[in-house]
Amino acid sequence: MASPPSRLLLSYLAPYDPHVSDLTLALREVVLDEAPDAIESISKGYAVAIGFSFTGKPLKDGFCHVVTYSSHVNLGFNRGAQLADPNKVLAGSGKMIRHIAIHNRDDLNRPFLRRYLQAAIEQVAETRRSRA
Repeated sequence: MASPPSRLLLSYLAPYDPHVSDLTLALREVVLDEAPDAIESISKGYAVAIGFSFTGKPLKDGFCHVVTYSSHVNLGFNRGAQLADPNKVLAGSGKMIRHIAIHNRDDLNRPFLRRYLQAAIEQVAETRRSRA
């Protein structure tokens, strides 16, 4: 089981509909189940975002992020444009980032969700190895 969410994260999620804040926390657990050593970086702007990396540098070394919107949550992949997308579920058209929208708890149980997470984790591991 993932470590409990910080008070800061809980305070940032408090204004959201409970359905959406619960989805955020459940998706956070999925990420941390796949990457228990990941470091979380929490920010709040127009949305609440949790960046995940293994170095504490989510912009440079992050592998994914969870972003909370008013009606859904996105699981974003920092280098998603470089990930294989056999299920054709990655959304976005930018140079790097792709995401999967999460609307309900059933979305968290889709088997490919964890496969994309594992691929993103492996992607940053390869990058770290090539820098060494």
